[in-house]
Amino acid sequence: MVRAAEAALTDRRYVSPIDVFIGMGLLAPVHVRDWRQGRIPFLEQAIHGNLNKISRSMRIFQDWARARGLRPSETAYVARTRGAGRPLQFSRSADPEIERAYRIHYVSSELPAKQQDRLRERLSAPPEIVVFWALRDSRCSQCEAELPHGSFLLVENGKPLCMTCADLDHLVHVPSGNPALTRRARRNSTLSAVVVRFSRPRKRYERQGILVAEAALEKAQEECLSDAELRACRRERDIGHRRDEENALVEHLAGKIREMFPECPPGELQAIAAHTAVRGSGRVGRSAAGRALDDEAVTLAVIAFIRHKYTQYDELLMQGMERAWARQQVQQSIAEVLDAWRRSPACPKSSVCKHCVAAGLAWLTTANLSMHTDDGVPDGREAHDVSFSTSGRAYVHVRSTSRAPQRPRAPQRSHTNSWRQRLAIVEQAMQAWTVS
Repeated sequence: MVRAAEAALTDRRYVSPIDVFIGMGLLAPVHVRDWRQGRIPFLEQAIHGNLNKISRSMRIFQDWARARGLRPSETAYVARTRGAGRPLQFSRSADPEIERAYRIHYVSSELPAKQQDRLRERLSAPPEIVVFWALRDSRCSQCEAELPHGSFLLVENGKPLCMTCADLDHLVHVPSGNPALTRRARRNSTLSAVVVRFSRPRKRYERQGILVAEAALEKAQEECLSDAELRACRRERDIGHRRDEENALVEHLAGKIREMFPECPPGELQAIAAHTAVRGSGRVGRSAAGRALDDEAVTLAVIAFIRHKYTQYDELLMQGMERAWARQQVQQSIAEVLDAWRRSPACPKSSVCKHCVAAGLAWLTTANLSMHTDDGVPDGREAHDVSFSTSGRAYVHVRSTSRAPQRPRAPQRSHTNSWRQRLAIVEQAMQAWTVS
């Protein structure tokens, strides 16, 4: 819950209970859209989880918002229907306190007052009127008129209406593809609607343009002709800015992956960052958590890359195996690659060896730092005589502090060269000595 709230706050500088449930995976955005358009009676019906889980998540979210010092701002949610909009219902019981808890947005104190007012107005506005592109023949539920394939219809209370009965027959269609014309036509029209069509291959509704008044469309066309050259220059500039932003995101992701997985090959590292940060891909690198360089999001991106390149996952899918079962089959292989990439590149051993500890002690000595113990080196443990080669690599002579004479051992080379690694090893060794 906290990760979802932090990601939403970082992305938009405000967060609501709906944003948290979507980030937690308990609520689908398509269900929120259906609820805003009046096709779902109350929001809790679409949330995955019982009432106890929902209530507990709401309490944790409110406590987190108070601890962060966020300012509460109540927002009205209104359904888009013909005539006056009706307030939307969140809970099954319609309790006023519960309804108010859902309506409160928590805003960052860094957001100026004017932007907060604009945000409140935008969130309180009712959703757009949605007109559907008919994929099969239908009939108007009010006038019984035929609605052939390809015609427009409005769904109200689960029943289709023709454009005449919906009072939208005077609007003209503006196809998608020209953002400037669409934006200006919508601004100049007092009444507008969004046209959507269901895509069977993608199994989702896709925008096909808008419906606006004819006079508004003519005015928008004149405005677009007057500044066509200026908009072309701006498009070229925006393309360059987006390219720079994508390159910066790839570099930041690559740096985070290098920090979390130091043993990852450089070529693979760049490939993972470039693949997960593709604009419009919907991958984890383009999510709010990915752009914020969240550890879990970065790990998921690395796992997805390993699954396809270092395991038999693709071959299992080609053999007809179900996706969930195929992922379970390659889980062990993914874990092995992750462990290998997490391992420090300077020391191939999974545990700290005595030579690495000696190298860390030698680094502390050369850094003019001191480390004191009450009785020196404990009896029965090993002390280290350290020397350095001309290249700076540490060589360690290990001798025993027990009373029995020991045969001198040959010098052994330390696995550790980085001062950061040496310092970490010394801290681990000191903790172990203190406990023992």
